[in-house]
Amino acid sequence: MIKFIKRMFAWWDGATVGTLFALFRKYKFVFEDEFGNRYFEEKKPSFDGKCRRMVTYRGYADASRIPSDWHGWLHHTFNVPPSEKPLYRQSWEKDHQPNLTGTIWAWHRKGSLNTRSERGSATGDYEAWNPDKG
Repeated sequence: MIKFIKRMFAWWDGATVGTLFALFRKYKFVFEDEFGNRYFEEKKPSFDGKCRRMVTYRGYADASRIPSDWHGWLHHTFNVPPSEKPLYRQSWEKDHQPNLTGTIWAWHRKGSLNTRSERGSATGDYEAWNPDKG
């Protein structure tokens, strides 16, 4: 019962009941990616002739959690979903990683208050302002 009530109101943590009902009525399921995001496409084209595309996030709704190939499909850059025809990847391309800013996995420079490493010594070219010296 708690899960149902959470689905009713909590849009930031997965799809609400209304969204799930609309998806059931008008959309067809396309694919679920490695992050658990589910992609849908309208069964019939809209008034502009395009089938709208939609994503429901697994967990917190954050657009940076969508890989670039699925982002291109959602925005009609690619007609064929990446599940059917994966994009060609260069050898230097890294795997998709969501934005980690604000999380415990975010990158912090050496000497940051958020890291346990010690700050490097100053180069000596900095002189603090002193009001007595003018």
